[in-house]
Amino acid sequence: MKWLNPIFGIALLVAMAPGCSRRVDTQADAQAIRDMETEWNQDFMARNVERLVSHYAEGAVLMAPGMPPAAGKAGIRKVLRAMVADPALTVKFRAARIDVAASGDLGYAWGSYLMTMTDPQTKRIVHDHGSYVTTYRRESDGAWKAVADIATSEVGPPG
Repeated sequence: MKWLNPIFGIALLVAMAPGCSRRVDTQADAQAIRDMETEWNQDFMARNVERLVSHYAEGAVLMAPGMPPAAGKAGIRKVLRAMVADPALTVKFRAARIDVAASGDLGYAWGSYLMTMTDPQTKRIVHDHGSYVTTYRRESDGAWKAVADIATSEVGPPG
């Protein structure tokens, strides 16, 4: 009888294996991230701070040109609240590439952005453009959330 235990164990593992594997459709996941970024742009146009913050995971970091990193949703909320309070603010970004890992749990987007804002020191309107990279993680509910959002300006310092 003891010799049956290993056989039952192997049979159980074989029976459970199909349930453990998850088919990953990286193209559909990339489209989901693209759709979310479209919504994110709309949230900037609407100046909706809470919707903007909802795109970030707990513990995420936002690194924007000219400011120190904002860590966690509270820090990101503070930065975004100040940004949307600027009447001159416009932000538009578009991914040139979105890639999702074969595991289906991580992805990234990189692309370009255009931003208009008021310089807090000079009080002049500034037109900025540059590049960004956002790393996404699939949360337990299946939603994609930004964990690292980094933008780098291509506009040099004033002459």
